[in-house]
Amino acid sequence: MMSLHDWYADTSTFTWKNHRIVYKIHEGEKPWLLLIHGFPTASYDWYKIWKPLSERYSLVALDMLGFGYSDKPNPHPYSIMQQADLVEDLLAHLNISECHLLAHDYGDTVAQELIARDNDGKGLNLKSVCLLNGGIFPESHHPLPIQKMLMSPIGFILSKLLNQKKFEKSFGRIFGPDTLLTAEELDTYWQLVSRGNGHRIAHLIIRYMRERVHNRERWVGALQTFTQPLGLINGLVDPISGQVMVDRYREIITTENIWTMDRIGHYPQLEAPEEVVKCYEEFMR
Repeated sequence: MMSLHDWYADTSTFTWKNHRIVYKIHEGEKPWLLLIHGFPTASYDWYKIWKPLSERYSLVALDMLGFGYSDKPNPHPYSIMQQADLVEDLLAHLNISECHLLAHDYGDTVAQELIARDNDGKGLNLKSVCLLNGGIFPESHHPLPIQKMLMSPIGFILSKLLNQKKFEKSFGRIFGPDTLLTAEELDTYWQLVSRGNGHRIAHLIIRYMRERVHNRERWVGALQTFTQPLGLINGLVDPISGQVMVDRYREIITTENIWTMDRIGHYPQLEAPEEVVKCYEEFMR
């Protein structure tokens, strides 16, 4: 596995609304591919597929506000709309006006907002979008018990009580039966999440689940009306957004460009990186 030190050794920083945002870039004479990570992790999630993707694309991935090595202000009104603004402003800073997009989990919802803006003729010019496991339909999303508690009125108390043991127990159960994280990997992800007391703001960031309900018409409608290529790569044994999410996607979005993995959980890019790259290449063809 790659260490956090090695992943972040060649990252850059961008000041956004007085906050330090960390991003990683691989630039060349190739089409741009933007990678947007999920909750509660960071751009480090892409480390297993970064090199193979870099052979075909110029890449950019960021730690969104409140995640990874970026600033984690507390208190702060975290929102999907704000994260979409951040993504747009970072790409404008890098003079990137059009790109392909690969997103995961929380990043899927940010992607849906970016698609909605593109459909309205605003924001980024998205050439294609491919989504990994995420709660793109609130009615088909099954949050973990700890996520439900974080959204409750006592969520702030749970954030204060969250420790490594509780995190590892909850985070470890969303992977497939054959692709469970090792003790070393779980420890690495705890270090990533808890950096800068990030575990203390989980109850603030997780409000995005309510945003999904409030903005369902806009964000589901964005997928339904997007005219560029749209793909889905999904681990089916994911307890949060597995088979049920895929069934709903087939029902109200499309039956095309769907790749599923039978024994893979919530993090396909970590659990089956070679297969994800293969599926993505098929999608792009």
